[in-house]
Amino acid sequence: MSNPNVFANNPLDRASDKRTDPDWVTAQLKEPSTLFVPLWDLKPLILPPASKGDAREIGWLRKGALDGLASRKATTVFLGRENDKSFFAIDLDLAKDPENEGPLAGFGKFHDLRAAAMSLPGEDAAILAQAKSMIDWHKRHGFCAVCGAGTEIEEGGYKRQCVACGAEHFPRTDPVVISLVIDGDKCLMGRGPQWPAGMFSALAGFLEPGEAMEEAVAREIWEEVTLKVDRIEYQFSQPWPFPSSLMMGCIAHLAEGASAEAMVDGVEIAEARWFSKDAIRGALAGEKMEDENGAFGIPPALAIAHQLLRVWVAEE
Repeated sequence: MSNPNVFANNPLDRASDKRTDPDWVTAQLKEPSTLFVPLWDLKPLILPPASKGDAREIGWLRKGALDGLASRKATTVFLGRENDKSFFAIDLDLAKDPENEGPLAGFGKFHDLRAAAMSLPGEDAAILAQAKSMIDWHKRHGFCAVCGAGTEIEEGGYKRQCVACGAEHFPRTDPVVISLVIDGDKCLMGRGPQWPAGMFSALAGFLEPGEAMEEAVAREIWEEVTLKVDRIEYQFSQPWPFPSSLMMGCIAHLAEGASAEAMVDGVEIAEARWFSKDAIRGALAGEKMEDENGAFGIPPALAIAHQLLRVWVAEE
């Protein structure tokens, strides 16, 4: 099943049944066909388009190309396999300036993934989302949360184990609900206080412990704009590697008989407005939009909120 969101549709087989074997992982690291994507300052190496009109591509490298750039202790994470070939991510943070000095000079650029994602093939963007999230997690979990001692990488990068107390630590993904509130042919979106004037998006918030997804949707909408919803429809999800969230996209219907007057909390949301389906349809078509409340903008195609708007507009 295809997912319309950027960073979804990762083609790699993560081989979770094999990566727990350290000998197997070591063999893959030594295999001549294995490819590595280097990250520097959490930015992946990306190649320029091969010719005008082509997409950028991941800067995959053979092990030998990394000699002198990565230390023997460089964080290396198994990403998966495809076509009998293994793929890894490797952290080059000990390198001074690999983009301009050494064997990679002139080969490609280390790009911020958020800025580069839309210029990549969808599958490449998904692989790099996995790589960035994993390297980022390792950079922040070098010490045990139980006793404070150092931890070591195991299982191809999908576990860290404390060298002192033996506690196991696993990569975390933070679940986030993001919802488009619907009332007939109108949808409600909000603007965060730090956003530019006129920029609106769906309402979002982190899922809390012991809370169902639907409960989180209703709670966040009530807390942010004091609206009651009663029918919540899950649509799709999006991995969001900044640093490592899973966005769960929903459409939430205003409860029958409930007030449609939105009162913002003034903290998470500075302004909330209802928009007609025609106005959103025009914005999705790239038109400069303005309604009775002034000009407005919607989230870019990179964001799951953009895809939620497309789903709603397509509904009859």
